[in-house]
Amino acid sequence: MDNLRLAQLLFPDIDKTPADYEALYPPRELPDGARVTRFAPSPTGFLHLGGLFAAMVASRTAQASKGVFYLRIEDTDKKREVAGGIGGIIAGLAQFGIVPDEGRVSETEDKGDYGPYRQSERKQIYQSFAKHLVEEGLAYPCFCTEEDLSAMREAQENEPVKGYYGKWATCRNLTLEEIEAALAAGKPWTLRLRSQGDCEKKIIIDDFIRGKIEMPANVQDIVLLKQDGIPTYHFAHCVDDHLMHSTHIVRGDEWIASVPIHIELFKACGFKVPKYAHIAPIMKEERDESGNVCGKRKLSKRKDPEASVTYYAQAGYPAESVNEYLLTLANSNFEDWRRANPAAALEQFPFNLKKMSASGALFDLAKLNDVSKNVISRFSAEKVCADVLAWAKGYDSALYELLAADTDFATKMFAIDRGGKKPRKDLAKWEEVKDYYAYFYRPLYQNDFALPENISKEDAAAIVRAYKGVYSAADDKDAWFANIKDLCEPLGFTPNVKEYKQNPEAFKGHVGDVSGIIRLAATGRRNTPDLYAILALLGEEEVGRRFDEWIEKMN
Repeated sequence: MDNLRLAQLLFPDIDKTPADYEALYPPRELPDGARVTRFAPSPTGFLHLGGLFAAMVASRTAQASKGVFYLRIEDTDKKREVAGGIGGIIAGLAQFGIVPDEGRVSETEDKGDYGPYRQSERKQIYQSFAKHLVEEGLAYPCFCTEEDLSAMREAQENEPVKGYYGKWATCRNLTLEEIEAALAAGKPWTLRLRSQGDCEKKIIIDDFIRGKIEMPANVQDIVLLKQDGIPTYHFAHCVDDHLMHSTHIVRGDEWIASVPIHIELFKACGFKVPKYAHIAPIMKEERDESGNVCGKRKLSKRKDPEASVTYYAQAGYPAESVNEYLLTLANSNFEDWRRANPAAALEQFPFNLKKMSASGALFDLAKLNDVSKNVISRFSAEKVCADVLAWAKGYDSALYELLAADTDFATKMFAIDRGGKKPRKDLAKWEEVKDYYAYFYRPLYQNDFALPENISKEDAAAIVRAYKGVYSAADDKDAWFANIKDLCEPLGFTPNVKEYKQNPEAFKGHVGDVSGIIRLAATGRRNTPDLYAILALLGEEEVGRRFDEWIEKMN
Protein backbone atom coordinates (compact mmCIF):
# COMPACT_ATOMS: atom_id res chain seq x y z
CA MET A 1 0.00 0.00 0.00
CA ASP A 2 1.15 3.55 -0.70
CA ASN A 3 1.28 4.75 2.91
CA LEU A 4 2.32 8.30 2.02
CA ARG A 5 -0.68 8.63 -0.26
CA LEU A 6 -2.98 7.21 2.42
CA ALA A 7 -1.61 9.62 5.03
CA GLN A 8 -2.25 12.59 2.75
CA LEU A 9 -5.71 11.28 1.97
CA LEU A 10 -6.61 11.05 5.68
CA PHE A 11 -4.87 14.26 6.80
CA PRO A 12 -4.82 16.69 3.86
CA ASP A 13 -4.69 19.76 6.11
CA ILE A 14 -1.82 18.63 8.32
CA ASP A 15 1.36 20.21 6.99
CA LYS A 16 3.60 20.05 10.07
CA THR A 17 5.70 17.00 10.84
CA PRO A 18 6.76 15.50 14.16
CA ALA A 19 10.19 17.01 13.52
CA ASP A 20 8.61 20.46 13.53
CA TYR A 21 7.16 19.84 16.99
CA GLU A 22 10.40 18.29 18.24
CA ALA A 23 12.09 21.58 17.32
CA LEU A 24 9.31 23.61 18.93
CA TYR A 25 9.56 21.66 22.21
CA PRO A 26 13.29 20.94 22.69
CA PRO A 27 14.67 18.95 25.63
CA ARG A 28 14.54 20.79 28.94
CA GLU A 29 17.72 22.24 30.36
CA LEU A 30 17.72 20.68 33.82
CA PRO A 31 20.35 19.28 36.19
CA ASP A 32 21.35 15.63 35.83
CA GLY A 33 18.84 13.40 37.56
CA ALA A 34 16.09 16.04 37.58
CA ARG A 35 12.64 14.49 37.21
CA VAL A 36 9.81 15.98 35.21
CA THR A 37 6.40 14.94 36.52
CA ARG A 38 2.84 15.99 35.89
CA PHE A 39 -0.66 15.88 37.28
CA ALA A 40 -3.03 15.29 34.39
CA PRO A 41 -6.66 15.21 35.56
CA SER A 42 -9.85 15.33 33.55
CA PRO A 43 -12.21 18.22 34.41
CA THR A 44 -15.12 15.87 35.09
CA GLY A 45 -15.96 16.77 38.69
CA PHE A 46 -14.52 17.83 42.03
CA LEU A 47 -10.88 17.23 42.93
CA HIS A 48 -10.74 13.88 44.70
CA LEU A 49 -8.47 13.29 47.71
CA GLY A 50 -6.80 10.56 45.66
CA GLY A 51 -6.11 13.16 42.96
CA LEU A 52 -4.62 15.54 45.51
CA PHE A 53 -2.51 12.65 46.82
CA ALA A 54 -1.23 11.82 43.33
CA ALA A 55 -0.50 15.49 42.62
CA MET A 56 1.40 15.81 45.90
CA VAL A 57 3.46 12.69 45.15
CA ALA A 58 4.28 13.93 41.65
CA SER A 59 5.12 17.39 42.95
CA ARG A 60 7.39 16.06 45.72
CA THR A 61 9.13 13.75 43.26
CA ALA A 62 10.02 16.66 41.00
CA GLN A 63 10.91 18.95 43.90
CA ALA A 64 13.24 16.40 45.53
CA SER A 65 15.27 16.17 42.29
CA LYS A 66 15.22 19.89 41.39
CA GLY A 67 13.01 19.05 38.45
CA VAL A 68 9.71 20.35 37.09
CA PHE A 69 6.12 19.58 38.03
CA TYR A 70 3.40 20.70 35.63
CA LEU A 71 -0.39 20.59 35.34
CA ARG A 72 -1.94 19.23 32.14
CA ILE A 73 -5.68 19.10 31.57
CA GLU A 74 -6.85 15.97 29.77
CA ASP A 75 -10.21 17.05 28.41
CA THR A 76 -10.64 14.87 25.33
CA ASP A 77 -13.83 13.33 26.79
CA LYS A 78 -16.14 16.30 26.30
CA LYS A 79 -19.27 14.36 27.29
CA ARG A 80 -18.10 14.06 30.90
CA GLU A 81 -16.60 17.53 31.30
CA VAL A 82 -18.27 19.83 33.82
CA ALA A 83 -18.44 23.62 33.74
CA GLY A 84 -15.73 25.22 35.84
CA GLY A 85 -13.96 21.90 36.25
CA ILE A 86 -10.53 23.26 35.33
CA GLY A 87 -10.81 26.19 37.73
CA GLY A 88 -11.94 23.83 40.46
CA ILE A 89 -8.90 21.61 39.98
CA ILE A 90 -6.49 24.55 40.01
CA ALA A 91 -8.15 26.10 43.07
CA GLY A 92 -8.24 22.74 44.85
CA LEU A 93 -4.52 22.22 44.35
CA ALA A 94 -3.69 25.78 45.39
CA GLN A 95 -5.82 25.41 48.53
CA PHE A 96 -3.34 22.81 49.71
CA GLY A 97 -0.18 24.54 48.59
CA ILE A 98 0.38 22.63 45.37
CA VAL A 99 1.29 25.20 42.74
CA PRO A 100 2.73 23.63 39.57
CA ASP A 101 5.91 25.09 38.11
CA GLU A 102 4.15 25.33 34.76
CA GLY A 103 0.99 24.24 33.00
CA ARG A 104 -2.61 25.36 33.12
CA VAL A 105 -3.07 28.22 35.58
CA SER A 106 -6.72 29.17 34.88
CA GLU A 107 -9.62 28.13 32.68
CA THR A 108 -7.96 29.90 29.74
CA GLU A 109 -4.31 30.62 30.60
CA ASP A 110 -1.06 28.65 30.50
CA LYS A 111 2.36 29.20 32.06
CA GLY A 112 5.40 27.60 30.45
CA ASP A 113 7.04 26.86 27.12
CA TYR A 114 5.59 23.40 26.42
CA GLY A 115 1.91 24.21 25.99
CA PRO A 116 -0.88 24.30 25.23
CA TYR A 117 -1.38 22.34 28.43
CA ARG A 118 -5.00 21.53 27.61
CA GLN A 119 -5.40 18.56 25.29
CA SER A 120 -8.41 19.92 23.44
CA GLU A 121 -6.14 22.71 22.17
CA ARG A 122 -3.53 20.29 20.80
CA LYS A 123 -5.58 18.53 18.09
CA GLN A 124 -3.23 19.39 15.21
CA ILE A 125 -0.22 18.15 17.17
CA TYR A 126 -1.81 14.74 17.67
CA GLN A 127 -2.89 14.54 14.05
CA SER A 128 0.63 15.32 12.90
CA PHE A 129 1.99 12.33 14.82
CA ALA A 130 -0.97 10.22 13.69
CA LYS A 131 -0.23 11.09 10.08
CA HIS A 132 3.38 10.04 10.61
CA LEU A 133 2.27 6.67 11.98
CA VAL A 134 0.15 6.15 8.84
CA GLU A 135 3.16 7.04 6.69
CA GLU A 136 5.16 4.41 8.57
CA GLY A 137 2.45 1.78 8.04
CA LEU A 138 1.78 1.69 11.81
CA ALA A 139 -1.78 3.08 11.73
CA TYR A 140 -4.82 2.67 9.51
CA PRO A 141 -8.43 3.90 9.23
CA CYS A 142 -11.21 1.73 10.61
CA PHE A 143 -14.77 2.03 9.29
CA CYS A 144 -16.39 -0.40 11.71
CA THR A 145 -19.72 0.77 13.08
CA GLU A 146 -20.86 0.35 16.66
CA GLU A 147 -23.03 -2.53 15.44
CA ASP A 148 -19.97 -4.19 13.89
CA LEU A 149 -18.03 -3.88 17.14
CA SER A 150 -20.94 -5.21 19.21
CA ALA A 151 -21.20 -8.24 16.93
CA MET A 152 -17.44 -8.78 17.31
CA ARG A 153 -17.70 -8.69 21.11
CA GLU A 154 -20.54 -11.22 21.07
CA ALA A 155 -18.56 -13.55 18.80
CA GLN A 156 -15.56 -13.31 21.16
CA GLU A 157 -17.50 -14.43 24.22
CA ASN A 158 -15.44 -17.62 24.62
CA GLU A 159 -12.14 -16.21 23.35
CA PRO A 160 -9.28 -15.97 25.89
CA VAL A 161 -8.22 -12.58 24.49
CA LYS A 162 -10.93 -10.12 23.51
CA GLY A 163 -10.69 -6.98 21.42
CA TYR A 164 -9.84 -5.65 17.98
CA TYR A 165 -6.86 -7.70 16.81
CA GLY A 166 -5.85 -10.51 14.46
CA LYS A 167 -8.73 -11.94 12.50
CA TRP A 168 -11.13 -9.64 14.36
CA ALA A 169 -9.39 -6.54 13.01
CA THR A 170 -11.49 -6.49 9.85
CA CYS A 171 -10.24 -3.12 8.57
CA ARG A 172 -6.55 -3.87 9.14
CA ASN A 173 -5.97 -5.25 5.65
CA LEU A 174 -8.20 -3.00 3.57
CA THR A 175 -6.64 -2.00 0.27
CA LEU A 176 -6.04 1.62 -0.60
CA GLU A 177 -8.83 1.40 -3.15
CA GLU A 178 -11.27 0.08 -0.54
CA ILE A 179 -10.29 2.87 1.81
CA GLU A 180 -10.71 5.49 -0.90
CA ALA A 181 -14.15 4.14 -1.74
CA ALA A 182 -15.24 4.23 1.91
CA LEU A 183 -13.99 7.79 2.29
CA ALA A 184 -15.71 8.85 -0.92
CA ALA A 185 -18.95 7.35 0.42
CA GLY A 186 -18.61 9.56 3.49
CA LYS A 187 -18.20 6.71 5.94
CA PRO A 188 -16.98 7.89 9.36
CA TRP A 189 -13.67 6.42 10.50
CA THR A 190 -11.39 6.09 13.46
CA LEU A 191 -7.64 5.69 13.27
CA ARG A 192 -6.21 2.52 14.79
CA LEU A 193 -2.72 1.40 15.73
CA ARG A 194 -1.37 -1.45 13.62
CA SER A 195 -0.06 -3.36 16.60
CA GLN A 196 3.19 -5.26 16.27
CA GLY A 197 2.47 -7.23 19.43
CA ASP A 198 2.64 -11.00 19.82
CA CYS A 199 0.25 -12.99 22.01
CA GLU A 200 3.09 -15.28 23.01
CA LYS A 201 5.36 -12.52 24.28
CA LYS A 202 5.58 -10.79 27.65
CA ILE A 203 6.85 -7.39 28.67
CA ILE A 204 8.49 -6.48 31.98
CA ILE A 205 8.27 -3.03 33.51
CA ASP A 206 10.20 -1.86 36.55
CA ASP A 207 7.65 0.20 38.43
CA PHE A 208 9.11 2.62 40.98
CA ILE A 209 6.54 1.58 43.59
CA ARG A 210 5.63 -2.00 42.67
CA GLY A 211 8.95 -3.26 41.36
CA LYS A 212 9.05 -5.63 38.40
CA ILE A 213 5.71 -6.38 36.75
CA GLU A 214 5.39 -8.96 33.97
CA MET A 215 2.44 -8.58 31.59
CA PRO A 216 1.36 -9.89 28.16
CA ALA A 217 2.47 -7.67 25.29
CA ASN A 218 -0.22 -5.59 23.62
CA VAL A 219 -1.86 -7.09 20.53
CA GLN A 220 -4.83 -4.75 20.30
CA ASP A 221 -5.22 -2.40 17.36
CA ILE A 222 -6.40 0.32 19.71
CA VAL A 223 -8.10 3.49 18.55
CA LEU A 224 -5.72 6.45 18.31
CA LEU A 225 -8.11 9.08 16.94
CA LYS A 226 -11.87 9.07 17.40
CA GLN A 227 -14.29 9.91 14.58
CA ASP A 228 -14.11 13.61 15.42
CA GLY A 229 -10.32 13.58 15.09
CA ILE A 230 -9.81 13.94 18.85
CA PRO A 231 -7.28 11.45 20.29
CA THR A 232 -7.98 8.81 22.86
CA TYR A 233 -6.31 9.12 26.25
CA HIS A 234 -3.74 6.49 25.27
CA PHE A 235 -2.45 8.33 22.21
CA ALA A 236 -2.73 11.86 23.59
CA HIS A 237 -0.80 11.14 26.78
CA CYS A 238 1.94 9.41 24.79
CA VAL A 239 2.48 12.43 22.51
CA ASP A 240 2.14 14.93 25.36
CA ASP A 241 4.49 13.19 27.78
CA HIS A 242 7.10 12.98 25.02
CA LEU A 243 6.87 16.59 23.88
CA MET A 244 6.64 17.90 27.45
CA HIS A 245 9.58 15.65 28.37
CA SER A 246 7.97 13.85 31.31
CA THR A 247 10.48 11.49 32.86
CA HIS A 248 8.29 9.86 35.53
CA ILE A 249 4.58 9.10 35.17
CA VAL A 250 2.91 9.10 38.59
CA ARG A 251 -0.69 7.86 38.36
CA GLY A 252 -3.26 5.54 39.89
CA ASP A 253 -2.77 1.79 39.68
CA GLU A 254 -5.94 1.41 37.61
CA TRP A 255 -3.69 2.29 34.65
CA ILE A 256 -1.36 -0.68 35.11
CA ALA A 257 -3.44 -2.78 32.71
CA SER A 258 -2.83 -0.15 30.01
CA VAL A 259 0.96 -0.11 30.35
CA PRO A 260 1.57 -2.62 27.49
CA ILE A 261 -0.49 -0.38 25.18
CA HIS A 262 1.40 2.71 26.27
CA ILE A 263 4.83 1.14 25.92
CA GLU A 264 4.00 -0.04 22.39
CA LEU A 265 2.74 3.44 21.51
CA PHE A 266 5.90 5.12 22.79
CA LYS A 267 8.05 2.73 20.80
CA ALA A 268 5.91 2.97 17.65
CA CYS A 269 6.29 6.74 17.74
CA GLY A 270 10.04 6.45 18.30
CA PHE A 271 9.84 7.94 21.80
CA LYS A 272 11.81 7.06 24.90
CA VAL A 273 9.57 5.19 27.36
CA PRO A 274 9.22 7.14 30.66
CA LYS A 275 9.46 5.58 34.10
CA TYR A 276 6.21 4.59 35.79
CA ALA A 277 5.09 4.85 39.41
CA HIS A 278 1.59 3.45 39.98
CA ILE A 279 -0.02 4.59 43.22
CA ALA A 280 -2.39 2.31 45.12
CA PRO A 281 -5.78 3.86 45.94
CA ILE A 282 -6.53 5.39 49.33
CA MET A 283 -8.65 2.91 51.25
CA LYS A 284 -11.26 3.22 53.98
CA GLU A 285 -12.42 0.73 56.59
CA GLU A 286 -15.87 -0.70 55.95
CA ARG A 287 -18.01 -1.18 59.05
CA ASP A 288 -21.14 -3.24 59.68
CA GLU A 289 -24.33 -2.01 61.36
CA SER A 290 -22.76 -2.59 64.78
CA GLY A 291 -19.77 -0.45 63.92
CA ASN A 292 -17.35 -3.36 63.66
CA VAL A 293 -14.69 -3.35 60.93
CA CYS A 294 -15.69 -5.87 58.27
CA GLY A 295 -13.26 -5.04 55.48
CA LYS A 296 -11.90 -2.12 53.50
CA ARG A 297 -12.69 -0.43 50.20
CA LYS A 298 -11.54 2.44 48.04
CA LEU A 299 -12.45 5.92 49.25
CA SER A 300 -15.57 6.64 47.22
CA LYS A 301 -16.72 9.85 45.56
CA ARG A 302 -20.34 8.79 46.04
CA LYS A 303 -20.23 7.39 49.59
CA ASP A 304 -17.62 9.44 51.42
CA PRO A 305 -17.81 13.23 51.87
CA GLU A 306 -14.13 13.20 52.86
CA ALA A 307 -13.28 12.00 49.33
CA SER A 308 -13.63 15.59 48.08
CA VAL A 309 -10.92 18.11 48.92
CA THR A 310 -13.68 20.68 49.50
CA TYR A 311 -14.53 18.72 52.66
CA TYR A 312 -11.21 19.74 54.22
CA ALA A 313 -11.48 23.34 53.07
CA GLN A 314 -14.98 23.68 54.51
CA ALA A 315 -13.99 22.08 57.82
CA GLY A 316 -10.97 24.36 58.02
CA TYR A 317 -8.14 21.86 58.04
CA PRO A 318 -4.96 23.85 57.36
CA ALA A 319 -3.26 22.93 54.11
CA GLU A 320 -0.15 22.11 56.12
CA SER A 321 -2.10 19.52 58.13
CA VAL A 322 -3.58 17.77 55.10
CA ASN A 323 -0.20 17.71 53.36
CA GLU A 324 1.53 16.36 56.44
CA TYR A 325 -1.10 13.65 56.83
CA LEU A 326 -0.82 12.67 53.17
CA LEU A 327 2.94 12.34 53.60
CA THR A 328 2.35 9.86 56.43
CA LEU A 329 0.41 7.81 53.88
CA ALA A 330 2.97 8.33 51.13
CA ASN A 331 6.29 7.49 52.78
CA SER A 332 6.74 4.94 55.55
CA ASN A 333 9.66 6.86 57.07
CA PHE A 334 7.94 10.24 57.28
CA GLU A 335 6.74 9.97 60.89
CA ASP A 336 10.20 9.00 62.13
CA TRP A 337 11.62 11.98 60.23
CA ARG A 338 9.03 14.32 61.76
CA ARG A 339 9.83 13.13 65.29
CA ALA A 340 13.48 13.81 64.62
CA ASN A 341 12.76 17.16 62.95
CA PRO A 342 9.69 18.58 64.73
CA ALA A 343 10.13 22.13 63.46
CA ALA A 344 11.39 21.41 59.94
CA ALA A 345 9.43 22.51 56.87
CA LEU A 346 7.78 19.73 54.87
CA GLU A 347 9.90 20.69 51.88
CA GLN A 348 12.97 19.44 53.75
CA PHE A 349 11.64 15.88 53.93
CA PRO A 350 13.61 13.62 51.53
CA PHE A 351 10.61 12.21 49.68
CA ASN A 352 11.26 8.93 47.85
CA LEU A 353 8.92 7.08 45.49
CA LYS A 354 10.49 3.78 46.49
CA LYS A 355 9.30 4.32 50.09
CA MET A 356 5.66 4.17 48.96
CA SER A 357 3.56 1.11 49.76
CA ALA A 358 2.27 -1.06 46.92
CA SER A 359 -0.93 -1.70 48.91
CA GLY A 360 -3.56 0.96 49.48
CA ALA A 361 -2.94 3.34 52.35
CA LEU A 362 -5.77 3.39 54.90
CA PHE A 363 -7.48 6.73 55.40
CA ASP A 364 -8.04 7.50 59.08
CA LEU A 365 -9.87 10.71 60.02
CA ALA A 366 -8.85 10.36 63.69
CA LYS A 367 -5.20 10.17 62.62
CA LEU A 368 -5.67 13.26 60.43
CA ASN A 369 -7.05 15.11 63.47
CA ASP A 370 -4.07 14.08 65.59
CA VAL A 371 -1.64 15.17 62.88
CA SER A 372 -3.49 18.46 62.47
CA LYS A 373 -3.43 19.19 66.20
CA ASN A 374 0.33 18.77 66.16
CA VAL A 375 0.70 20.95 63.09
CA ILE A 376 -1.50 23.75 64.47
CA SER A 377 0.34 23.63 67.81
CA ARG A 378 3.47 24.73 65.94
CA PHE A 379 1.78 27.78 64.37
CA SER A 380 2.34 31.26 65.77
CA ALA A 381 -0.65 33.10 67.21
CA GLU A 382 -0.43 35.58 64.33
CA LYS A 383 -0.65 32.79 61.76
CA VAL A 384 -3.56 31.11 63.55
CA CYS A 385 -5.44 34.40 63.67
CA ALA A 386 -4.81 35.15 59.99
CA ASP A 387 -5.73 31.61 58.87
CA VAL A 388 -8.89 31.46 60.99
CA LEU A 389 -9.97 34.87 59.68
CA ALA A 390 -9.41 33.75 56.08
CA TRP A 391 -11.40 30.56 56.68
CA ALA A 392 -14.22 32.26 58.63
CA LYS A 393 -14.66 34.89 55.93
CA GLY A 394 -15.81 32.14 53.58
CA TYR A 395 -17.49 29.70 55.94
CA ASP A 396 -18.57 31.41 59.22
CA SER A 397 -19.47 35.08 58.87
CA ALA A 398 -20.49 35.45 62.54
CA LEU A 399 -17.11 34.24 63.74
CA TYR A 400 -15.36 36.42 61.19
CA GLU A 401 -17.12 39.54 62.45
CA LEU A 402 -16.17 38.79 66.06
CA LEU A 403 -12.51 38.18 65.27
CA ALA A 404 -12.15 41.00 62.75
CA ALA A 405 -13.63 43.53 65.19
CA ASP A 406 -10.45 43.31 67.31
CA THR A 407 -7.67 41.25 65.75
CA ASP A 408 -5.24 42.26 68.50
CA PHE A 409 -7.55 40.69 71.10
CA ALA A 410 -7.99 37.60 68.90
CA THR A 411 -4.25 37.20 68.43
CA LYS A 412 -3.68 37.38 72.20
CA MET A 413 -6.44 34.81 72.67
CA PHE A 414 -4.78 32.40 70.24
CA ALA A 415 -1.41 33.04 71.93
CA ILE A 416 -2.51 31.50 75.24
CA ASP A 417 -0.60 28.25 75.85
CA ARG A 418 1.00 28.53 72.41
CA GLY A 419 4.73 28.05 71.99
CA GLY A 420 7.14 26.48 74.44
CA LYS A 421 8.14 22.84 74.69
CA LYS A 422 4.64 21.56 75.44
CA PRO A 423 2.02 23.66 73.60
CA ARG A 424 -1.61 22.70 73.92
CA LYS A 425 -2.91 20.51 71.12
CA ASP A 426 -6.64 21.13 71.18
CA LEU A 427 -7.55 22.40 67.71
CA ALA A 428 -7.63 20.11 64.68
CA LYS A 429 -9.54 22.40 62.32
CA TRP A 430 -10.83 25.94 62.21
CA GLU A 431 -14.51 25.00 62.48
CA GLU A 432 -13.72 24.07 66.12
CA VAL A 433 -12.56 27.60 66.97
CA LYS A 434 -15.98 29.11 67.66
CA ASP A 435 -16.90 26.51 70.27
CA TYR A 436 -13.41 26.22 71.75
CA TYR A 437 -12.97 29.97 72.28
CA ALA A 438 -16.64 30.89 72.78
CA TYR A 439 -16.12 32.06 76.38
CA PHE A 440 -13.97 34.95 75.16
CA TYR A 441 -16.91 36.59 73.38
CA ARG A 442 -20.05 37.77 75.11
CA PRO A 443 -22.34 36.85 72.13
CA LEU A 444 -21.04 33.26 72.28
CA TYR A 445 -20.45 32.85 76.01
CA GLN A 446 -22.80 30.58 77.92
CA ASN A 447 -22.42 29.11 81.38
CA ASP A 448 -24.65 26.21 82.39
CA PHE A 449 -23.49 26.56 86.04
CA ALA A 450 -23.07 22.79 86.43
CA LEU A 451 -20.93 21.96 89.48
CA PRO A 452 -18.58 19.07 90.22
CA GLU A 453 -20.21 16.50 92.49
CA ASN A 454 -17.94 17.33 95.45
CA ILE A 455 -18.74 21.08 95.49
CA SER A 456 -21.97 22.51 96.87
CA LYS A 457 -23.68 25.64 95.56
CA GLU A 458 -22.95 27.41 98.83
CA ASP A 459 -19.23 26.64 98.62
CA ALA A 460 -19.15 27.57 94.90
CA ALA A 461 -20.69 30.95 95.67
CA ALA A 462 -18.37 31.49 98.65
CA ILE A 463 -15.25 30.70 96.60
CA VAL A 464 -16.14 33.13 93.81
CA ARG A 465 -17.26 35.84 96.24
CA ALA A 466 -14.02 35.59 98.18
CA TYR A 467 -11.89 35.49 95.04
CA LYS A 468 -13.66 38.48 93.50
CA GLY A 469 -12.64 40.48 96.53
CA VAL A 470 -8.92 39.83 96.03
CA TYR A 471 -8.59 39.50 92.25
CA SER A 472 -6.49 42.11 90.49
CA ALA A 473 -5.48 42.01 86.83
CA ALA A 474 -2.26 43.79 87.89
CA ASP A 475 -1.00 40.72 89.81
CA ASP A 476 1.72 38.63 88.24
CA LYS A 477 1.14 34.89 87.96
CA ASP A 478 2.84 34.00 91.22
CA ALA A 479 0.81 36.59 93.19
CA TRP A 480 -2.35 35.46 91.41
CA PHE A 481 -1.91 31.85 92.44
CA ALA A 482 -0.83 32.82 95.95
CA ASN A 483 -4.16 34.64 96.37
CA ILE A 484 -6.04 31.49 95.40
CA LYS A 485 -4.04 29.40 97.87
CA ASP A 486 -4.68 31.95 100.61
CA LEU A 487 -8.44 31.54 100.10
CA CYS A 488 -8.38 27.82 100.71
CA GLU A 489 -8.16 27.36 104.46
CA PRO A 490 -10.78 29.98 105.48
CA LEU A 491 -13.20 28.25 103.08
CA GLY A 492 -12.47 24.72 104.36
CA PHE A 493 -10.10 23.66 101.54
CA THR A 494 -6.41 22.85 101.70
CA PRO A 495 -3.79 24.59 99.56
CA ASN A 496 -1.81 21.34 99.56
CA VAL A 497 -3.04 18.61 97.19
CA LYS A 498 -0.80 16.01 98.80
CA GLU A 499 -2.26 16.82 102.22
CA TYR A 500 -5.76 16.34 100.85
CA LYS A 501 -4.91 12.94 99.42
CA GLN A 502 -3.50 11.84 102.77
CA ASN A 503 -6.56 12.98 104.74
CA PRO A 504 -9.50 13.77 102.43
CA GLU A 505 -12.06 13.63 105.22
CA ALA A 506 -10.55 16.70 106.86
CA PHE A 507 -11.24 19.07 103.97
CA LYS A 508 -13.95 20.03 101.49
CA GLY A 509 -11.35 19.80 98.74
CA HIS A 510 -8.00 21.19 97.67
CA VAL A 511 -6.62 24.19 95.80
CA GLY A 512 -7.33 22.51 92.46
CA ASP A 513 -11.04 22.42 93.32
CA VAL A 514 -10.98 26.12 94.26
CA SER A 515 -9.27 27.16 91.03
CA GLY A 516 -11.62 24.85 89.15
CA ILE A 517 -14.66 26.76 90.45
CA ILE A 518 -13.04 30.07 89.50
CA ARG A 519 -12.44 28.62 86.04
CA LEU A 520 -16.07 27.52 85.76
CA ALA A 521 -17.37 30.90 86.91
CA ALA A 522 -15.23 32.78 84.39
CA THR A 523 -15.46 30.48 81.36
CA GLY A 524 -18.20 27.90 81.89
CA ARG A 525 -15.56 25.21 81.19
CA ARG A 526 -13.82 22.68 83.40
CA ASN A 527 -10.84 22.48 81.09
CA THR A 528 -9.27 25.50 79.42
CA PRO A 529 -5.84 26.87 78.58
CA ASP A 530 -3.99 28.89 81.23
CA LEU A 531 -6.61 30.47 83.54
CA TYR A 532 -4.35 33.34 84.58
CA ALA A 533 -3.92 34.40 80.94
CA ILE A 534 -7.64 34.02 80.24
CA LEU A 535 -8.67 36.26 83.12
CA ALA A 536 -6.07 38.86 82.17
CA LEU A 537 -7.32 38.98 78.59
CA LEU A 538 -11.00 39.11 79.55
CA GLY A 539 -10.29 42.07 81.80
CA GLU A 540 -11.47 42.92 85.31
CA GLU A 541 -14.80 44.38 84.21
CA GLU A 542 -15.90 41.31 82.21
CA VAL A 543 -14.53 38.91 84.82
CA GLY A 544 -16.36 40.80 87.59
CA ARG A 545 -19.62 40.66 85.62
CA ARG A 546 -19.30 36.90 85.20
CA PHE A 547 -18.47 36.39 88.86
CA ASP A 548 -21.59 38.36 89.84
CA GLU A 549 -23.71 36.19 87.51
CA TRP A 550 -22.21 33.08 89.09
CA ILE A 551 -22.81 34.21 92.67
CA GLU A 552 -26.40 35.14 91.84
CA LYS A 553 -27.02 31.78 90.19
CA MET A 554 -25.52 29.83 93.07
CA ASN A 555 -27.62 31.76 95.59
